[in-house]
Amino acid sequence: MLVIPAIDLKDGKCVRLLQGRMQDETVYSNDPEAVARRWADAGARMLHVVDLDAAVQGRPCNQRHIAAIIRAVEIPVQVGGGMRDVGAVAAGLEAGAHRVIIGTAAIENPAFVREACRAYPGRIAVGIDARQGRVAIRGWTRTTETPAIDLARQLEGAGVCTLIFTDIQRDGMQIGPSIEETRKLAASVHIPVIASGGVGTLEHIRSLLELEAVGVAGVITGKALYSGALSFEEALALTRSARPAAPIRA
Repeated sequence: MLVIPAIDLKDGKCVRLLQGRMQDETVYSNDPEAVARRWADAGARMLHVVDLDAAVQGRPCNQRHIAAIIRAVEIPVQVGGGMRDVGAVAAGLEAGAHRVIIGTAAIENPAFVREACRAYPGRIAVGIDARQGRVAIRGWTRTTETPAIDLARQLEGAGVCTLIFTDIQRDGMQIGPSIEETRKLAASVHIPVIASGGVGTLEHIRSLLELEAVGVAGVITGKALYSGALSFEEALALTRSARPAAPIRA
């Protein structure tokens, strides 16, 4: 299982939000590029970078910083935030992203997801962010009536390479991931799933390892790493001892 450090960008800074609220931010660094190198040097095999400003505004806002992060490391970087048209997707991939993450558009424009998957096979992931089981969009500022599992099933045939499932109410809280909801979603599709939201301890990582059997291939963690509540090195050691590391898909 991959342990993927998160780098969330707001106004060019590396921040963490509480349950996705833009006003509840903690700034961890004014140098996101240095943060990326820190995790790469520590042994990360992938980074998760989100343009929070773009997620709300619907257009890329931190492109310069994202490009600098990608140049700074030699590991894959997946990029999300504001990926709502082909131009944004193309720009992210041209900047060197390993894959881009579509969120809001998966609800508002499903045809765009299929188009992007056809144009860039194996390079399109979809983020399913849920609040009480329902998909939230536009930087988590609006909750739809669509159940997260229903959206996952709809994406099954679109060519999406990975689903990233986030329980918004647990994000930044370090109270543990939503094991049962993640299990249900992963078991409902054949697409690999990356879990996100709530990780705060080594035991939380251990609990997610049990979900590899249903297709959970990775876990994204942010606040726990930055606060020191979770040791990245210990998390890596745990996942490596559990089973041999799987190759990262192109």
